[in-house]
Amino acid sequence: MRHLLLTSAFVLVTAAPALAGKAFVTNERGNTVTVVNTETWEVETEFFAGNRPRGITVSPDGTKIYVCASDDNLVRVFDSTTYEELPSLPSGPDPELFVLEPSGTRLYIANEDDNLVTVTDTETRTVLAEVPVGVEPEGMGISPDAKFVVNTSETTNMAHFISTEDYQIKHNVLVDQRPRYAEYTKDGKRLFVTSEIGGTVTAMDIAEDGTPTVVGKITFEVPGVQPEWLQPVGVEITSDGTRLFVALGPANRVAVIDAQTLEVIDYILVGQRVWQLKFTPDEKYLLTTNGNSNDITVIDVAKEEAIKSVQVGQQPWGVVTIE
Repeated sequence: MRHLLLTSAFVLVTAAPALAGKAFVTNERGNTVTVVNTETWEVETEFFAGNRPRGITVSPDGTKIYVCASDDNLVRVFDSTTYEELPSLPSGPDPELFVLEPSGTRLYIANEDDNLVTVTDTETRTVLAEVPVGVEPEGMGISPDAKFVVNTSETTNMAHFISTEDYQIKHNVLVDQRPRYAEYTKDGKRLFVTSEIGGTVTAMDIAEDGTPTVVGKITFEVPGVQPEWLQPVGVEITSDGTRLFVALGPANRVAVIDAQTLEVIDYILVGQRVWQLKFTPDEKYLLTTNGNSNDITVIDVAKEEAIKSVQVGQQPWGVVTIE
């Protein structure tokens, strides 16, 4: 059964004990989060998540869901079992994407309209720092050792490497036009940055001290698809570092890439305007948010093929999964 709860008050939804994993999908235009059972692939519920929810992540223990409520200028927090809204976090203006350090204590938030990365303490609910970055900050990535946070600025076309020790930018790397997303491999030795309008993914090798070196750029070509539709946005990398999956926006494809050789292996047809990606915790499935078809596509990772579509809310944007 699907329940739509559209009030701004705190909401408590009666929920059965968690017997299977869940996916939480932000619906940018619908102002909701859709909850999908990742065993049955059925929608469990949908709840109000603030105005223009976009970025979404989960606490390390899986108990809290954090949502960038962009038009509310804050991060909303929800209990992952009851969906009750908890005290929100300060974020700075227009939060779009964020990244949570492995300890779960510090949240690094891109403030698109203010050219800042805001650092928020999730326990004290206070702002620890504001880091000036390039114009229109968007993507956020964090190194596995949590020593560096990477922010991508859409208009400056750079990846900024911020030290988590003193909140200072240590490196700036020029990438192609309109960088959207940054993701490290699990061993921290490589970083990928997508450039939506540039149509490329920049690969960087990362030295032990965190210094980045550009080692290649991945380009895309799909028969019958206009080049300007090949717009790389969301990224996911398998834990073993062998496969890179890239959402290609209005091309309605997910590219499958050898993460070592940077060779494009295949393209998977998904829903319309594929935006973000997220593995289930066991990496058996990869979920895509498809903003124009209002659904998510379920990809079998081993087979590298789409197996199911699930209708969610209006203009799905971000997705996170828990066990």
